[in-house]
Amino acid sequence: MSVSIDWAALGDVFLVSFAAGIGLIVLFSLGVNALATTTDPPSPPTNAHQKTTPRPTLILPVTVLCFVACALIVAYGLYLIIIK
Repeated sequence: MSVSIDWAALGDVFLVSFAAGIGLIVLFSLGVNALATTTDPPSPPTNAHQKTTPRPTLILPVTVLCFVACALIVAYGLYLIIIK
């Protein structure tokens, strides 16, 4: 009896898991960065020549979207582990 390894399938599994891991880290860090941006109120101008920078309005939905995507990726991974 000989053992054979399907190297193409092993490579596919490695690439998909690597991409999912990096993607999850990037999504989470973008969400944390966007959340940190929304908590800092703009500072008032100290003199008449300075302008206040308006707070971006799409930061909070982007933050929620990043965290929901992270939760869905983790839930799908758990589904694959538990069900199959």
